[in-house]
Amino acid sequence: MTKDNQQLTDTLLMIRPVKFGYNVETAENNHYQRELSDVAPEEIQRRALDEFNQFVNILRQRGVNVITVDDTAEKETPDSIFPNNWISFHQDGTVVTYPMWAPNRRKERRDDILSTLIKEHEYIIRRKIDYSYFEAEEKFLEGTGSMVLDRENRMAYACVSPRTNLNLLSEFCQEFGYRPIVFIASQMIEDGFAEIYHTNVMMSIGKDFAIFCADALKNTWEQKDIVKIIQDTGKDVVFISEEQCNYFAGNMLQVKNQQGERLLIMSEQAYQSLYSEQIKQIEKYTDIVHSPLNTIEACGGGSARCMMAEVFLPKN
Repeated sequence: MTKDNQQLTDTLLMIRPVKFGYNVETAENNHYQRELSDVAPEEIQRRALDEFNQFVNILRQRGVNVITVDDTAEKETPDSIFPNNWISFHQDGTVVTYPMWAPNRRKERRDDILSTLIKEHEYIIRRKIDYSYFEAEEKFLEGTGSMVLDRENRMAYACVSPRTNLNLLSEFCQEFGYRPIVFIASQMIEDGFAEIYHTNVMMSIGKDFAIFCADALKNTWEQKDIVKIIQDTGKDVVFISEEQCNYFAGNMLQVKNQQGERLLIMSEQAYQSLYSEQIKQIEKYTDIVHSPLNTIEACGGGSARCMMAEVFLPKN
């Protein structure tokens, strides 16, 4: 198999929302979600659509190739705006679909999107690996939400949660030649501490740097071990706080545009939570691109990174 060693893509798949809203099912262990009970569902959808369109326009203006696909109105899929959880696209032509913890998120998987990529965009799909059958065994692995991939160094970082089954993580890593880097991360909630539901809300791996909330690892030895592993790959670690994670400062993705310029994509809220020293540290390696996603972040409990599925597939 050709090694998937390219860290940054210039092409993103994004799903335009049709019935975006608060997902009661995912709220059980996504503690970043907030129900906007004083806002009508139609208004939430309108705001989310405006945020989505503005976000896509900003990315395209910066030279990023964005493929947009409309969600379908037939299914109740309030989280379809977050495709990176159910699908990933790899450099050797492999597509992977993943088992989802919430039953209503399983409806997001769509084969017609693959047909669109092949017919309209001339991508090559050589094989498909479908892990969704593990849902029957109550085993879940939610794509690049559960795993933050260092593609160049073949490492898959993952924090333990109900949505990240370690046996399934191991199976993915064995299939693709990755080394699993597992740790326990938690956040403060009203009743104490709760496991962080997705690794990508507290960690992002770029070409030359990593965004990492080390404070979420309560075991100091484990914390030091993970930081050392990241640094040993030659990456500069930008440390963010647990409070900044609540503003989605960990939910970022570095891409490149079609001119080869590197861009770190985040929400406006995430950008505003950063200190000037952190921004300077990041800007040594990449430009920063941000867009307001307040409604999507509040209702969905996810931010910019969750909205972008990286396309690494080869082309005809």
